[in-house]
Amino acid sequence: MSDAQTIEQLRHIGWRGEALPDDGRRLARVVAQHRAGYELHDGSLTFGAQPAGHFLKRGLDPAERPAVGDFVEIEPGKPPHILTVQPRRTVLSRAAAGERYERQVIATNIDYVLVLTGLDGDFNPARIERYLSLTEGSGAQPVVILSKFDQRDDAQESIAELRARLPVGTPIHAINGKDPGSVAVLSVYMKLGDSAVLVGSSGAGKSTLTNTLMGSERMATGAVRDHDGRGRHTTTYRALLQLPSGGCLIDTPGMRELKLTGEENLDLFADIEALAENCRFADCGHGSEPGCAVQEALHDGELSAERWRNYLKLRDEREEQATLLESRLRRQRGGRPAAKPHGPRGSRERE
Repeated sequence: MSDAQTIEQLRHIGWRGEALPDDGRRLARVVAQHRAGYELHDGSLTFGAQPAGHFLKRGLDPAERPAVGDFVEIEPGKPPHILTVQPRRTVLSRAAAGERYERQVIATNIDYVLVLTGLDGDFNPARIERYLSLTEGSGAQPVVILSKFDQRDDAQESIAELRARLPVGTPIHAINGKDPGSVAVLSVYMKLGDSAVLVGSSGAGKSTLTNTLMGSERMATGAVRDHDGRGRHTTTYRALLQLPSGGCLIDTPGMRELKLTGEENLDLFADIEALAENCRFADCGHGSEPGCAVQEALHDGELSAERWRNYLKLRDEREEQATLLESRLRRQRGGRPAAKPHGPRGSRERE
């Protein structure tokens, strides 16, 4: 097979490169990861593979190991072995659970992050803001999908509430995940060569939506609890699927914990940052200080108390994670960990 034919074949699993590796090694994409190894796809076939020994070294940053969505170079064998990971053009990650700082890659080489939330007990604008904050630094475009639109008579009120909280231009689609006609609006994100990752809590309808997009029952689905709309994990591992439309979709298990990495800009809350710039004091704590523009906006209803609380929560978490990240980097450089900031700051009136 010629290089041109191989590249065309790889296009069907999201390859964007104009050339193949110079060393002539076979290229494939990671479509799943299990305890026993990886599943790869070369645009024609799916096959199992194992990581080369250097990926198994103790102390290696887990983010440097192959992840779902990666394009990797492999060497022949029984089984084949993954030798290198091609540079990632986009990466969606989160901080792993626990006190020790560690980054967990959710998906790579994606164009869209589809944030799915049910318009039932699962509906939570603050959680959606958290997902979008994580997406900011990924390089992919966030798209909010509200499922179970057919189950709510007052769905338009929830949609309007969400639109008021999110930046202008954020795509929001309300759908019935079981209806192919309803989900057709998502086809713009599923074109040939496009890759999207589907994220959301258990019971939001990820597997149902995936099955509708696939046109077949590929993923198991389960019931949700009546009181909060949550369900059990029907998807147990991340998997990349080729859609009939030509795009690729990475389905993920429901995520119970979404910790920021410390590198987010929180551009989602640019309006609040702009308000703070109008405070009388440059280091205003936005509490009882005179001339606080934030407090005035809260009092006038220009800024909702719920959104303000969520901003503070995410901002503080980002700063804590940034400190942990800096400490880790300093240890790797052989220096002393950065000390956490403490103590109140003095007030200084803006000039």
